[in-house]
Amino acid sequence: MKQRLRVLGERNFRWFLLGQSASQLGDMMAPVALAFAVLGLTGSAADLGLVLIARTVPLIAFMLLGGVLADRLPRTAVMIGADLARLACQGVMAALLLTGHAQVWMLAALQFVHGGASALFTPAVSGLIRETVGTESLQDANALRGFAQSAAYVAGPALAGLLVATAGAGWAIAVDAATFAASAAFLGLLRLPAKPLPATRMLRDLAEGWREFRARRWVWSFIGAASLVNMWQAALHVLGPVAATAALGGAGAWGLILACFGAGSIAGGALALAVKPVHPLRTAVCWDLVFPLQLLLLALGAPAAGVAAVAFLGGVSLMVSNTLWETTLQRHIPEDRLSRVSSYEWLGSYAGYPLGLLLVPALHTGLGLHNALWVAFLCQLLPSLALLLVRDVRDIGAVPAEPEPRRTGT
Repeated sequence: MKQRLRVLGERNFRWFLLGQSASQLGDMMAPVALAFAVLGLTGSAADLGLVLIARTVPLIAFMLLGGVLADRLPRTAVMIGADLARLACQGVMAALLLTGHAQVWMLAALQFVHGGASALFTPAVSGLIRETVGTESLQDANALRGFAQSAAYVAGPALAGLLVATAGAGWAIAVDAATFAASAAFLGLLRLPAKPLPATRMLRDLAEGWREFRARRWVWSFIGAASLVNMWQAALHVLGPVAATAALGGAGAWGLILACFGAGSIAGGALALAVKPVHPLRTAVCWDLVFPLQLLLLALGAPAAGVAAVAFLGGVSLMVSNTLWETTLQRHIPEDRLSRVSSYEWLGSYAGYPLGLLLVPALHTGLGLHNALWVAFLCQLLPSLALLLVRDVRDIGAVPAEPEPRRTGT
């Protein structure tokens, strides 16, 4: 294990990881704080949906632009700018809530800017990891980042709930804003080689990123399958609480299931430090086959303890698969095009889920709870099974034929 943690000796990666830990804690606090902020104003689920849509639309619309900018400009500059924009959005929102001047349209407008800033930030992350550690340490770096993300998944909602209950949603949003300030400060401490501005135009860069994405079957196959898996994950988030209320014991049982998923993702982060397969995507897909079991047990009417157990395994599978995928992408895609390719990954992930949120309630209405869960289980399982038929996914190695030289500062 000590050897796996050696990557923490890299100065630039330490600052990056600290910044990401702060940012991800805020990201996990935000949904709880935002929900209670809106509901505290109007009590309207429709208003909450409007604010969430206002945040999601620019996140999808500007994702490819974020990938282009992250490959053209210094990634730290792009990410710091995005953090400062989100700091401003959440800071203004906190002030409006705390002074009693907030209105729903104001919150929606601020979340629109927040979503656009997140679209610029997100594709830069994979490329920046590649800049801060050597090729041989990429999986360890991704696993540690995943571990921090999992810890935030557990701690963030709990901290937000505590702040909302004791001090109000405005203060929870204020703490979220502070996490972006911390992220920007840590990113400012990175010392990386200067990146020359490309002579090409942005549209040409965008087209080049598309060619890079399209040229690798293992990339677009995996991203396409992941988009479908994410789309049907909406069934767990929408129908899971319905099933828990009907047969598992209500909110307490559903809270236990979510907590077990978070604990599993933390365990998966630790496991990802140790797993070093020769064919990483083959292993990642095999772990992905575990993920739909949560829907299966809900469809079978299993008790809460059984669903919680597979939720734990689902958390493990998600973290191991994500770590292996990110590492493979970073090792095989040229560094100067990595953020553009990563932006297609994030676009697929974000675009699929809202479609699921629209489709799943219709299935529930038309088929009933258990039949809808069965459909969702099969639709989430089949894309991963299909990936095992793609030779490029099965056979890609952990290390490229000609690894690039190490690029890091200590």
